Amino acid sequence: MKLPDALVDWYVELLHLDRSSLRLDLDAGPFSIHLGGRGVFYLIVTVAILALAGVAVLLSGKQELRQKWLTWVLILPVVGIPIWLGKGTTAALAIVLAVIASAEYSRMIALPRPERLILLACAIAYPLLAWLHPAYLALVPLVVLLCALPSIFEGDLSDGVRRTAFAGFGTVWIAWSLAHLVILWENAFLVCFAAAATDVAAWCGGKGFKRFAWGARPLSPLSPNKTVGGLAGAVIGAVVVLTLLGTISVGLVIAVAFGGVLGDLLESMFKRQAGVKDAGDWLPGFGGLLDRIDSLLLVLPLAAVLS
Repeated sequence: MKLPDALVDWYVELLHLDRSSLRLDLDAGPFSIHLGGRGVFYLIVTVAILALAGVAVLLSGKQELRQKWLTWVLILPVVGIPIWLGKGTTAALAIVLAVIASAEYSRMIALPRPERLILLACAIAYPLLAWLHPAYLALVPLVVLLCALPSIFEGDLSDGVRRTAFAGFGTVWIAWSLAHLVILWENAFLVCFAAAATDVAAWCGGKGFKRFAWGARPLSPLSPNKTVGGLAGAVIGAVVVLTLLGTISVGLVIAVAFGGVLGDLLESMFKRQAGVKDAGDWLPGFGGLLDRIDSLLLVLPLAAVLS
């Protein structure tokens, strides 16, 4: 089926709009802000979407959705401002996220103290290396192998393999993945925002397409709520949001849509293994930080490779 030429022309025009010429100039007494470039466009789009979502949440009357929306309002500046300020602050953001997520992961799967310290060290080191010496990240596979040392020195035959596997995987899944906030720095907020919006689109797709037999089919027994309809919604959402942001490619759509859904399923596997509902309970409406960024942990490295 061929799309009408007028529709194609409109899409191409939308994709190539100048998103870098906007400026933000605010003067309030001794404080003044003068900004320009794509960051201003991202700020406007983010605020607009949050405002529209806030109206929808208010009309829904659901307390759970209000909690989720309020948490998003608090999270976005915490993530967006450090990225906006530069690579150094982005590295600091990645360290904070990696440290908290690693701690939640360690508690969830009951890692012993030596492995927890390894995860903590990687959570600090990997974002710093991504900022200061990116080439040294090639040593990550070696660190995974070195995660066996505590079990070897202790002679732990009963639990050593499990400890090594979970610790090695955690260094890659959390610390190495979040280091890609620095590697992707110029497009980091774009990828984070697209992943968050696509997560919402996946939820909408799961609800909207469940009336169809194909849409209600679970992707995995690990999480019956993750369905083919949700994946379809994620793909549609990724195409729409990346088009609006003016940065779209097949690789980026795959990274954002499929990476986000698979990231959720991956954390579900660990939570099922640990017998817990959430990795934490301090983020209203979401659980822990790991529950909030699980999709991002696959989206970021996939975006770096595929885009």
